[in-house]
Amino acid sequence: MSIESLVAMSVGALVNAYATGELSPVEVTRTVVDHSQATNKAVNALFCFRPEQALAAAQASEARYRAGTQAGPLDGVPVTVKDSVAIAGWPYRHGIGANRDLPPSDYTSPPALALMESGAPIFAKTTMPDCGLMASGISSLHGVTRNPWGLAWNTGGSSSGAGASVAAGMGFLSVGTDIAGSVRLPSSQCGLASLKPTHGRVPHLPADTMRMAGPMGRRVEDIARMLSVLARPDERDTWSFPGDGALYHNHLERDLRGVRIGVLTDMGFGLRPEPAVREAVEAAGRLLAGAGANVEPFVSPLDHDAYAPIDLFLQVRGFVEYCGLPLHGDDDIDPYIRAWALAGSSHSGADLYRALGEIAKMKSALLAAFEGWDYVIAPTLPVVNFPAEEPGVSREMPLAHTHFTAMFNQTGQPASTICTAFDERHLPIGIQVIGHRFDDLGVLQISKALEDLREIVMDWPLTPRA
Repeated sequence: MSIESLVAMSVGALVNAYATGELSPVEVTRTVVDHSQATNKAVNALFCFRPEQALAAAQASEARYRAGTQAGPLDGVPVTVKDSVAIAGWPYRHGIGANRDLPPSDYTSPPALALMESGAPIFAKTTMPDCGLMASGISSLHGVTRNPWGLAWNTGGSSSGAGASVAAGMGFLSVGTDIAGSVRLPSSQCGLASLKPTHGRVPHLPADTMRMAGPMGRRVEDIARMLSVLARPDERDTWSFPGDGALYHNHLERDLRGVRIGVLTDMGFGLRPEPAVREAVEAAGRLLAGAGANVEPFVSPLDHDAYAPIDLFLQVRGFVEYCGLPLHGDDDIDPYIRAWALAGSSHSGADLYRALGEIAKMKSALLAAFEGWDYVIAPTLPVVNFPAEEPGVSREMPLAHTHFTAMFNQTGQPASTICTAFDERHLPIGIQVIGHRFDDLGVLQISKALEDLREIVMDWPLTPRA
C-alpha cells in the first residue's frame, strides 16, 4: 500500500475497506506514520510523534473490525491534534518557546477524548504560532512551518501544522482551533476543507466565548465524518450543546434550487480581496447559481473598522498570557507577539468593556444583515498567500488580515472553507461558506456542492514543492 493510494481514498472508503478486511488499520497507520516522519523534515508541521501509541490503538481497532464492533465513524483512521488540544501525558506548549519545559498535560480536552473513544489513532501533535495569536506558521518553539504547495509560502495559522500536514498526506484529518480564523485560514492557504462549527457544537477546553475546535481534512465528507465524532456534549465546557447524535457525513447531498446565497466580496473595511481571490468567490457564486441557487451580492452592514475592538480584546488576552509565562529569554517568544501583547498593558478595564460593547453592536448588525439569506460565501482571507517567514500581511497587527473570518467567531455562526481555485503560482484559494447558527449541516452541504462543482483537481503535494 502506498501513501498515494491512501490519499486518493475518502475516510468513508477507508473504513469500509477496514470492515471488509481489504485494508488493515495497523498497516495504514504504519504507512501514514512512516510518510509523516519522512515528509515532516521539509514542512515542520508535526511534533511529539507517538507511533507506538498509535499502532497500539490501530491494533485494537483491527480487533474490533474483526469482531464487528467498531467504536465509531473514525475507528482506525490516523489523525493528529493541534498543540493547543490537551491530551493527558502529552505536551501542551501553545507554540511558545518559554513553555518548552512545562510538565505534560494532566487532562484530555473533549476533542481529543472524542477521537480516542471513537478509535482514531492519534500519532502526533501539530505546530502552531505563539499563543495562537498569529495567522501564520512561525513559532518561537516550533520554528517555521512551511506550506507543502510551495515551501516559500505561508501555511496560515494558527492551526498551521494541521493545514500543512493534512495537505501533505500526513494523516487523514486533524483537529484545529479557531479564535479569529485559525481553522479556516490555514485550510484556505493549504487547500483543505474545514469547518468552524456553531459555537458550542464541539466542546473544548479551556471553555471560551470566541475560540472553538473544528475539523480539517482533504474532503468535505471527511470533515463531516469528524464532526459526527466531535459534536457531543461535555459539561466541562459550559457552552457545549446537548448531543443530538447527528451523523453529518450521511446527509451531505442537497438540492440547491431556491436556496438563497449572498456573495460577499467587501467587508466594508480592511484589505480588499486581491483580484484572484475576488474572482474565486464570484466564480463560486456562478457555480452555485448554475446548480439552481438564487445568488445575489451580499452587502456588508459594516462601515467602520469592526476588527479593531476584537484586536484590542485579543491583545489584552495576549498580554495576560505573556505575564503568566515562565521566566524566559528574548528568543523564547516571538518578537512580533511580544511587542503586540505588551502594548495590551496600556488598555484599561473601561477600554476593554467598551470594546466588548462595540463587538456586540457589530454582531447584531451582521446577524441582522443575514436575515433573508440562507448562506453567504466570502473570501477566507483577502490575499492568496504571503511569505513563510512573515507573521501576517501586517507585521504591526499580525491578525489584521483575518477580518473576513474573525467576525463570524463573534457571531457564533458556522463557517467552512473549501478550495475552489488556484492562482498562477498553483497556490490554493479557499472561500468561506457561512450559515445561520446551528445550521452546521447546511454549511457542509453547500461546501460539498462546491466541492462537486469545482473545476480544479487537487493534486496533493505529498512531496512538498519548492
